[in-house]
Amino acid sequence: MEFRIDSGVLTDAVAWAARVLPARSPMPVLGGLLLEAADGRLRVSGLDHEASARVEVEADTDVEGRALVLGRRLLDICKVLPRGLTELSVEGARLSVTSGDARFGLSLLPLDDYPAPPALPEVRGLVDGGAFAAAVGQVAVAAGRDDSLPVLTGIRLALDGTAMTLAATDRYRYAVRTLEWKPEADGGGPADVVVPARRLTEIARSLAGAGPARLALDGGSIGFESDGLRTTTRLLDGRLPRHDKLFALGDHALAATDRTPLTEAVKRVAVVAEGDGPVQLTFTPTSIHLQAGYEDDVASQHLPATLTGPDTLTVAFNPGYLLDALNTLDTPEVHFHLLGPGQRALLTDGPNPTHRHLLMSVKPLV
Repeated sequence: MEFRIDSGVLTDAVAWAARVLPARSPMPVLGGLLLEAADGRLRVSGLDHEASARVEVEADTDVEGRALVLGRRLLDICKVLPRGLTELSVEGARLSVTSGDARFGLSLLPLDDYPAPPALPEVRGLVDGGAFAAAVGQVAVAAGRDDSLPVLTGIRLALDGTAMTLAATDRYRYAVRTLEWKPEADGGGPADVVVPARRLTEIARSLAGAGPARLALDGGSIGFESDGLRTTTRLLDGRLPRHDKLFALGDHALAATDRTPLTEAVKRVAVVAEGDGPVQLTFTPTSIHLQAGYEDDVASQHLPATLTGPDTLTVAFNPGYLLDALNTLDTPEVHFHLLGPGQRALLTDGPNPTHRHLLMSVKPLV
């Protein structure tokens, strides 16, 4: 195998494939990246027991062939390569990497021991990569981090007609985002699965500028393919708690204010909050009063707002959770749907929301 490629293109391709490599594995070959050069293309592939990634890029291929090398070592080399054309070739039992005056050698891993990559599941339809990346980012902040409850570390992905619903919860908050997608004519009907949040976030980021992406799904895995990129990941067992009843607040107060000034005000007053001490929000028909801290260490700020319902209403939130919710909304105004102190509160991006973020309010300051 012998080919030439721009060092920047090579680095991006290796980094994309290497993200699925396991940190530790009883099978050393799973730490490898498979390089395949043929017909003016380089394919870089990596996999572990949970996920796979493959990327194809243009390269000048003089000699076709395949080589398996330690992926993280190759990525470390790529990161320090001089800019410009890089030549890679198999020389005996090693891969030679030459760029300018720099030259590296990497031992080859046995190709016969490398597992076959998983096939892409059945393609179900197309989703815009940019819209999908934004939506995943908006819900991923609410996914759990406790591996003892694996299903809560995932993002629910539900398909129903042309609507895709993404949702995540760690039991203390619940984020839901809906967006449009384009199912195949025989797209297999509705689906409701849970995807590891970390994996889905990485995938979504890589698809952000890739245009339409093909979404593939079967009973055990999900896959995406776009612009030379292909990746699969296993689904999580179980289901997230349903959000329908949680989000049905019944009779409640509605408050609205500009999102950016509120976000900055929460950051400002929260500097005096001890640990996860709450930020208190007192709404009136014309304003919102923010307050944090206790005794002499306090901070406060007023902002314009509207309140429909009671004359005044006070709620308090964990400032980190509140900021996560505000930062993932992408509209100028935020709407608060409020039941009262210590009860559920729903933040939305408008009167006909596509993004909803449920928080539990905490005990207000005394």
